[in-house]
Amino acid sequence: MGILNVTPDSFSDGGEYEQIERAVARGLQMRDQGADVVDVGGESTRPGAERVAVDDECGRVIPVISELVDAGVTVSVDTMNARTARAAAELGARLINDVSGGLADPDMYSTVAELGLDYVASHWRGFSADMQKLAQYDDVVVGVRTELAARLAEMTVSGIDPARVILDPGLGYAKTAEHNWQLLGHLDRLASLGHPILVGASRKRFLAPFAPEGAPAAARDDASVVVAALAARANAWGVRVHDVVATRAALAVAAAWTSGAQS
Repeated sequence: MGILNVTPDSFSDGGEYEQIERAVARGLQMRDQGADVVDVGGESTRPGAERVAVDDECGRVIPVISELVDAGVTVSVDTMNARTARAAAELGARLINDVSGGLADPDMYSTVAELGLDYVASHWRGFSADMQKLAQYDDVVVGVRTELAARLAEMTVSGIDPARVILDPGLGYAKTAEHNWQLLGHLDRLASLGHPILVGASRKRFLAPFAPEGAPAAARDDASVVVAALAARANAWGVRVHDVVATRAALAVAAAWTSGAQS
């Protein structure tokens, strides 16, 4: 899943793809580089980020999604808002990627059930401005698994087809670096809920120690690619990344290694 942020303030590439033409060109490039899905988002969820009005979010993502779908790109919409999800679906988006797992908008579950699209539900405890205050767990793996199970139960009651639900541990959302590593090391325990797992670690702050001190977020790509390859070895359904080319190469190497071990 290639990341396409059409925002002015995302932590890694904020402002780089604000213009529709540049965003569409980047989406097409990622598709050509091997991204199975291009994930278009119009609201930053970096720590401390403020909310964006739904009209503003739609104004950012809808023109880009429209052009990418017309060009044959498989698109997901990265949104916490049911109205944005519906507008994107009406244009042909195939997947809704909700970092709040349905907690940010009370209309999200009923909208997803009606639309019948695949739905990524992340573990989440609160909006970006306050989420780091909520990073408290007795056991982060148990806590995240329990809270995701509760979300799944509510989704089912709301009419969402369980076969269309993909879970995301929500790395960085109300979690410390140690929490993130514990979750990555126990993806199997999250997968035991019976749903595919999406891993979104690319360029996140907990990878900063593996890049030169003070370097920009893009310098974390090498570490991000390693995490993606390890996630694939751990049977993750997908990885959400900025660097599609390097990630594709790493996944191919991991697949060849696994194939060799099995022959």
